[in-house]
Amino acid sequence: MNNKINIGQYIPTNSFLHKLDPRIKIISLVLLLVSLFMIPISSEKVSLIMLAAMFLITIMLNLLAKVPIKRLFTGIKPLMFLLTFTFFIQLFVIEEGTPIFNNPLTMNLTVFSILAIVVLLVVYNIFKRGLPLRPLFFFGTVFLVFYLQYLITIGPGFSYIFDPTYEGLIRGMFLFVRIMITVLLTSLLTFTTMTTDLNFGFETLLSPLKVIKVPIEVFAMMLSLILRYIPTLLFESEKIIKAQASRGLDFKESKLREKLTQIIALLIPIFLISITRAEELSDAMEARGYVLGAKRTRIDEFKIRISDILILVASILIITTIILFRYVI
Repeated sequence: MNNKINIGQYIPTNSFLHKLDPRIKIISLVLLLVSLFMIPISSEKVSLIMLAAMFLITIMLNLLAKVPIKRLFTGIKPLMFLLTFTFFIQLFVIEEGTPIFNNPLTMNLTVFSILAIVVLLVVYNIFKRGLPLRPLFFFGTVFLVFYLQYLITIGPGFSYIFDPTYEGLIRGMFLFVRIMITVLLTSLLTFTTMTTDLNFGFETLLSPLKVIKVPIEVFAMMLSLILRYIPTLLFESEKIIKAQASRGLDFKESKLREKLTQIIALLIPIFLISITRAEELSDAMEARGYVLGAKRTRIDEFKIRISDILILVASILIITTIILFRYVI
């Protein structure tokens, strides 16, 4: 399995967290996520300390799980664009508060500057293929684009003022860290818990809904199968991409029209593989005597131990502390 795919993967390291009851891990995850989003977005020291503490707790839990740090942050890499965009959009949107710069930055957009930007982007797309230092060329192009907005002021156009504030900076930082901690905590749950154990945990915690005739077993099984087959489908997709690349297809350097046809050529085999996998899974479950809605037994029965109680108490203390600092103190 590809190490770049983190969603739904289980890493057997036989750590302290691996031995915890799955029900306790799910409850603790919910409590920690609620605690994270209850931290007020503010520049006060208390809020910053609580956010930093949640980040340190997340890193400490991953160290206890013995998950490699490189593997841990690999799951955040695909979200870097979203995180960066979320951060910078706050600088442009939030106008209340103390300005960061003494003088606001006036950014000018005219007909000539727009034409120059278009020419720069066209030149970049033409010459980017054979460049050994493509990232440097990209950042140089972005720098020239913004620099032209300041230099070219001749001709009809309009201007706008970019005046970021400390409040926008704090809000962007909070959202950035919140999303990152959320991804790390949810990844930690799948890293340390097998899908069958997750199925048991969700089925047990949702069992009170049986009173109103909700098919809990079906939902729990569907959730465990989704978590199990997300990395499988991603792995199959990567194999198809490599196979098509060996036949001359290039997903990175193609034109927009070519990329659309390549995506269609990628989706068709993925759908066929998904249908084949579903049929094989249904045959395997039927051969093992699985009956939809029937009562099933387990080989291993989970019992609440002292370590589970300590983790649960620690999670309750964290959310209680945040509630006290936010609403009482």
